[in-house]
Amino acid sequence: MPARSGVVAPPGWSRWLVPPAALSIHLAIGQAYAWSVFKPPLESSLGLSGTASALPFQVAIVMLGLSAAFGGTLVERNGPRWAMSVSAVCFSSGFLVAALGAATRQYWLVVVGYGLIGGTGLGIGYISPVSTLIKWFPDRPGMATGIAIMGFGGGALIASPWSSALLSHFGTDSSGIARTFLVMGVAYAVFMTPGVLLVRVPPDARRPPGGAADRAPSRELVTSAQVSARNALRTPQFWCLWVVLCANVTAGIGILEKAAPMITDFFADSSSPVGAAAAAGFVGVLSLANMLGRIVWSSASDITGRKNVYRLYLGAGALMYLVIALAGSSSKPLFIACAGVVLSFYGGGFATVPAYLRDLFGTYQVGAIHGRLLTAWSTAGILGPLIVNSVADAGKSAGRTGPGLYTTSFLVMIGLLAVGFAANELVRPVHPRHHEPAGGGGRPPAAVPEKGAGL
Repeated sequence: MPARSGVVAPPGWSRWLVPPAALSIHLAIGQAYAWSVFKPPLESSLGLSGTASALPFQVAIVMLGLSAAFGGTLVERNGPRWAMSVSAVCFSSGFLVAALGAATRQYWLVVVGYGLIGGTGLGIGYISPVSTLIKWFPDRPGMATGIAIMGFGGGALIASPWSSALLSHFGTDSSGIARTFLVMGVAYAVFMTPGVLLVRVPPDARRPPGGAADRAPSRELVTSAQVSARNALRTPQFWCLWVVLCANVTAGIGILEKAAPMITDFFADSSSPVGAAAAAGFVGVLSLANMLGRIVWSSASDITGRKNVYRLYLGAGALMYLVIALAGSSSKPLFIACAGVVLSFYGGGFATVPAYLRDLFGTYQVGAIHGRLLTAWSTAGILGPLIVNSVADAGKSAGRTGPGLYTTSFLVMIGLLAVGFAANELVRPVHPRHHEPAGGGGRPPAAVPEKGAGL
C-alpha cells in the first residue's frame, strides 16, 4: 500500500530509532496532563467554576478515546507517518483555536479548540506508534511501548513549568492565556515534525527485528494466533480489560486533573499552606511519577506478566487512596508519596495495556483493538474529574474546607479499583473460535510463537 511503503525501513535500519520518533509525538500530546495549571487562571479571568474549567480537558480525553477507536483501523491501514502528521496538525491547531477563544473571551472556542480538535490529535497521536513498536520489538513489547508512552506521561513534566513561566510572562488574564496557547501551539508543531519524518515500519513482519522473540519469558496468556478487531470486541477478555483500564484511569485522572487545586485545598488550613508555585511543582512531581511508571512497570510486566502487574496497579492503588483519605493531611511527604504511587500505576497501566492486548489477540490489528479499548479512557476522562470536582464543589457550597472536600471521592475511587481488580482476575486466554484462519484470506502471517505457559 503506497501510504505505508513510503516509510518501510531500508536494510540495516536500527529499530532503536523508532522509540525516539514516537517520543516526539507523545512528549507533545502529554501536555494534556498539565491542564490543571490553566484551571485557576481560567476560573479567575472568565468566572468559571472548578467543574467548568475542567471541561476542555474532559472533552479532550473523550475525543482521545473516540478518535482512537474510530481512527485505529485508519492508522493500521495508512501507517504511522500519516497518523503522526494528522496528530501534529490537529493538536497544534487546537491550541490556536483555544488562543482565539481566550482572546475573545469565548470559552466555548477554548473547549472546541483544546477539547474537540486538540483531543482528536491526542487520540490519533497516542495510538500512532503502538502497533509499529510492537512489530519492531516482539521480544520486549512492554518495554517498547513503555518507552514511547512514557513520553505522554512525561509531557506535563515539561509543559507544567513551561506553562507557568509563560503565564507569568504574559499574565493570567484572558489575553495572557491566549498568548500562552498561541506560543505552545506553534512550538508543539515544530517539536512533533521530526518524529513524523523519522518513523519507519519493519520491512518483514514475519521475521521479528532483533531475532529475540524466542527469548521472551513464558506466560499462559500469550498467543501465537491472531484476532481481528471485530472479533476482539466479541470476546469477554476485551471487555474485562475495558473495565480494568477504565477503573485504573478514573482513579489516576481524578488526582491528576485536580492536582494543583487539590494540594492547595488539602493543606490550606495547615501552618504551611501550599502556594501556586509549589502546587505547580506538585503537578511536575506527579508527571514524573506518571512518566517513570510507564517504563518501569511496563518493563517489569515483560518479566512478571501483564496480569500480575495489573494486580499491583489496582490492589496497591486502592491502598494508597485509603492512606490519603485517612492520613494524607497529616504529612505533605506522605500525601505526595501516595499520590505519586497512584500516578505511577496510572501511567504503568497505559503503557502495559498494548502489550496485554498483544498477548491476548496477537499483532494483527492490535492498533485498531487498542484504539477501541481507549474508549475506556474517554469514559474515565468524564468520570474521574466529574467525581472529584462535583464532590469538591458540593463540599465548598456546604462550607467544608480542607481534606473533607475530597474524602467521599477517594472512597469512590477505592470501590472502582476493587471492581477493576475483579475484572482482571477474570481474564483468560482467548477461545480459538475467535482466531483468524492461519495464512488464509490474505491475512498477515502469524507472529513468531512464544514458548511456555504460566502467568
